[in-house]
Amino acid sequence: MNKGILYMILSGLCYIIVNVLVKILGEGPDQDIISGLQKYPIPEIILFRSIITFSICLAVIRSKGIPLLGNNKKWLVIRGVTGTIALTLYFYTLNNLPIAIAATIQYLSPIFTVILAIFILKEKVKPIQGLFFLIAFLGIVFISFSKYFSEDDSISNVNPLWIIVGVISAAFAGMAYNAIAKLRHTDAPITVVFYFPLIAIPIMAVLTAFDYVVPQGKEWGIILVIGVFTHIAQIFATKSLHSANTATVTPFKYLGSIYAFVLGLFLFDEIISLYAIAGMLLIIAGVLGNTIVRGRVLRKEKLGK
Repeated sequence: MNKGILYMILSGLCYIIVNVLVKILGEGPDQDIISGLQKYPIPEIILFRSIITFSICLAVIRSKGIPLLGNNKKWLVIRGVTGTIALTLYFYTLNNLPIAIAATIQYLSPIFTVILAIFILKEKVKPIQGLFFLIAFLGIVFISFSKYFSEDDSISNVNPLWIIVGVISAAFAGMAYNAIAKLRHTDAPITVVFYFPLIAIPIMAVLTAFDYVVPQGKEWGIILVIGVFTHIAQIFATKSLHSANTATVTPFKYLGSIYAFVLGLFLFDEIISLYAIAGMLLIIAGVLGNTIVRGRVLRKEKLGK
């Protein structure tokens, strides 16, 4: 198997493990997958995750002798702030939507990356990309109204409000990706990653102070896995993009929707209507189509230079 594809699959598996554990901690005693857990507020989960990421990044930065606070501080702060908002909103959607739907809506971030890049990076967009944008957002419409289209009472509830929150999360993620693009030639990747916990920790510490849950026993293990597996997932994703053509490995990123669908069904008894599944497929088709077209455009521009 192509190494790039393997790394992307492994990255997706790590991310879905993180998503499942976040949902379990967020539901606490309301779920029956792992018994005896307390219910954790989302800011506290992000706080612990950020502390672990901060520790890993700090160790790497010191070992490599990289400037701690980086060079392009304006865009580093923008990356940290937008990334923190995106992750916070995403974790809330994980707790309030079927996990497969929450994960798929987050895949809209490349769409927003391109839309924002028009203004931030002066990137040109092909008309065909506009069509793919419409296909992806049509998928959001299908998902938002899927519960109303179905008469089956066993279908999991999909609140349109949380769909909107998920879309906003994807938009902030798109902004974070543009910030990363701005930092490509000024700061090391580890510094860019470092600014997420640097911004997130003080914000989440304040929010957690009002509703802190003291971790007990196995909960420490779950928190550690969330932090470590997130970092491993990022490493695998980076290795994937460095090992193979983006157009080759990107489709395998969206296997995450399948993992989430299966685990949501068997772990959380989440049943998704055919209309919602159709919406998820439209989102993936729109995002994937845009990614392929954008990749070709960027390659042509590089060859032109």
